[in-house]
Amino acid sequence: MNANNWLDLTEQELDMARTARNNGNEGRARVCARRAAGHVIGEYLARNEIELKTGSALERLRYIYSSVNVDPEIKETVGHFLVHTTPEYILPIEADLILEVDLLAKQLLGESLN
Repeated sequence: MNANNWLDLTEQELDMARTARNNGNEGRARVCARRAAGHVIGEYLARNEIELKTGSALERLRYIYSSVNVDPEIKETVGHFLVHTTPEYILPIEADLILEVDLLAKQLLGESLN
């Protein structure tokens, strides 16, 4: 990725997530937040010269979550993105995935998105 491409892509996804939330579509907001988290993780992987043969946000989240060298606090944050919704499409934990993208960027990259 070029120097700011990951940041641009992350911000685009977060903008779409906020729009979806404002329109009452929380499910779509979560999907966009997960994709934003995937871009953050992609930048982390690039900076650490880790080649993962997928651009899938979900696979990137799973990789970080299962990595033995990742701090437990980071795994906790990543775990929030991996929680399945209830049959009623409700996230069964208290977490704002849109806000947690910024937390993940701080944890993995030492940078705030704001």
